[in-house]
Amino acid sequence: MKMAKIEDAVARGNFVIHPKGVSMWPMIRHGKDSVVINPVSGRLKKYDIPLYKDRLDRYVVHRVIEVNDEGYVICGDGLFEKEYDITDENVIGVVTGFFRKEKYISADDKKYLRYVRFWVDNFYLRKPVIKLVRKIRNGKYYLKTAIKRIIRGKKKP
Repeated sequence: MKMAKIEDAVARGNFVIHPKGVSMWPMIRHGKDSVVINPVSGRLKKYDIPLYKDRLDRYVVHRVIEVNDEGYVICGDGLFEKEYDITDENVIGVVTGFFRKEKYISADDKKYLRYVRFWVDNFYLRKPVIKLVRKIRNGKYYLKTAIKRIIRGKKKP
């Protein structure tokens, strides 16, 4: 059986993937959420989320934060470093919605669009918020690990 290319699957429409990593957190959570990708019609707009191939030939799902004549300025929601070298030729498809806890959220949903505008238009808040959340998560992990060690230590005779 011949394996279909991702490009072919997206061209057929409603291609669902489970993105890995934290680059699109908090919108897309690793191992929990999935996104629906469809073919692109025309140029992307600010706030769109394309599936594209980067210069290292990897498939990436990040958000458009600026559109210019040469292409797009793109950044993952969970990142604060922008990508400037993405053009229409790199784009394979666009996210039209995603599943969170078995609930479908459309890219046209009003609550979703409020989140997107806030997160993109207040880009300067991204770095401190992400760093703070990472510190809190790491603190929780280390606290949980320390408690487990203490409990295990008390159980030993």
